[in-house]
Amino acid sequence: MIEKLSESAGAVVGYKVVGKVTPDDYQQLNPAIETLVDQYADGVYLLLDLQEFAGEEVKAWLPDLKFGHRFHDKIKKMAIVGDKRWEKWLAALADPFYAKEAQYFRPEDTDKAWAWLKKGG
Repeated sequence: MIEKLSESAGAVVGYKVVGKVTPDDYQQLNPAIETLVDQYADGVYLLLDLQEFAGEEVKAWLPDLKFGHRFHDKIKKMAIVGDKRWEKWLAALADPFYAKEAQYFRPEDTDKAWAWLKKGG
């Protein structure tokens, strides 16, 4: 499940990812990001809180790849918040595939993640 965070404002939007991501999650996320892209031609700034993320269903892999392909040039910055070592690695992968720039933040630095995104937005 993907939940929009209340701190989202304007071109800066955040989502908390809870449990396993499904293809249905992308059916919700894609139009939401598309709406932002249409509103903010200069790009959007995305925070993903992965602290409760439990993986992705195999059926969601293709929608995930399509999301990256579709929005890579539109997502100027992506902040990944989490407490696992692989999430830091994921931020490095997000750079070439999901966003123009991506950075990893520990949970205690969530405020810094929002500030980093807002600096560009």
